Amino acid sequence: MSESTVTLFDARGAALQHACRPLEHLASGALWSEGPVWLPAEQALLWSDIPNDRMLRWSAVDGLSVWRQSVGFANGHALAADGAVLHCSHGHRAILKTPCRDGCLADTEEVLVDRYQERRLNSPNDLVVKRDGTIWFSDPPYGILSDREGHLAPQEQRHQYVFRYDPADGQLDVVSDFVEDPNGLAFSPDESILYVSDTSAARRADGRHHIVAFDVIAGRSLVNPRIFAEVGPGLPDGFRVSRNGWLYTSSACGVQVYHPDGTRLALINVPEMVGNLTFDEHEQALYILATTSLYRVAFDQPAHTLG
Repeated sequence: MSESTVTLFDARGAALQHACRPLEHLASGALWSEGPVWLPAEQALLWSDIPNDRMLRWSAVDGLSVWRQSVGFANGHALAADGAVLHCSHGHRAILKTPCRDGCLADTEEVLVDRYQERRLNSPNDLVVKRDGTIWFSDPPYGILSDREGHLAPQEQRHQYVFRYDPADGQLDVVSDFVEDPNGLAFSPDESILYVSDTSAARRADGRHHIVAFDVIAGRSLVNPRIFAEVGPGLPDGFRVSRNGWLYTSSACGVQVYHPDGTRLALINVPEMVGNLTFDEHEQALYILATTSLYRVAFDQPAHTLG
């Protein structure tokens, strides 16, 4: 247990405070770390260093390495059921796929989708794969606002949408235009709720820094948007939901942890601004991307057993 690792805000978060081991610093050297995905087969983490246009890899065996260079300013990533890795590409303004063949990731990528109604996407940011295989992703404009994390370009879409893409038939549908700048997203454990963050405060002083919850209807549409949590300081850039329904989100001071009823339970303190995070397959450890570095918090018991 490390009392200094976790700041408690609600008594229901005490189990997390007692389970968290001290924060570990695993690697550094990025300009802006984002979009982690855990690869169970390799026991390794992949993530994006967006301004450097590369993807990094870390494992306990191999340490830190550059996994792939010139990656189209990739941002968020997700693992498909067949072991393929899906990528949000700012530079290509597309969802890409690195196939998995015979248990190994290929050296090449393929474009899954890059247009809606014959207009180029803005700059896909984050994505999540539903259990039915559909891909849900956010499409804010951050990758076309400058050449730092993409390519400066005019916006062709009428809005910043949340999309649902079905690889089975190639159908791309808008599921919401409610969120001004949709960013991170995650389903509740039973997939009845989709959480989407609005990070419009990143480009407007009066912008938003909250997470919106939607009810998922028939597995393919969103209704009843409501504010789940106002996150601060900083932004709810990326987040994950543990299998007990607790939501772990990025912020400027660490990882904020919320109960499904919207109550802030605790803060996992991190010395750098957090951009995103993910669990290992057993929820025995939380991997945290914070600006230049990769951190880890291990738990004495899996996150889904807390509370």
